[in-house]
Amino acid sequence: MVPVVFVLEGQTVWLVVDEKPKRTRELQRLVNIRFEPRVSLLVDGYDEDWRRLWWVRVDGRARIVEDGPELERCVVLIAGRYAQERERRPIGPAIVVQVERWRYWPDS
Repeated sequence: MVPVVFVLEGQTVWLVVDEKPKRTRELQRLVNIRFEPRVSLLVDGYDEDWRRLWWVRVDGRARIVEDGPELERCVVLIAGRYAQERERRPIGPAIVVQVERWRYWPDS
């Protein structure tokens, strides 16, 4: 698992490679998506009180956006949600996931 910043907009999840220090901009997740675009994203909420645990998983198809209006849209959305991304705007690339299936727990 890799922690990421993201924005959900309808049935689309936007992610961007941020400016935190990295050995390379060609991250393994980008290599993996180029090879196999079917992806899953998991968001979970942990609590010491296990009755309050929850998770949401989306399965979908990802594509990489290197430049252009879609990359700019992703950067604007991410910066709008995360203050640290406003201070140091990411340059990408972006990952755009079209959600095909939702799973969650608890289911009520």
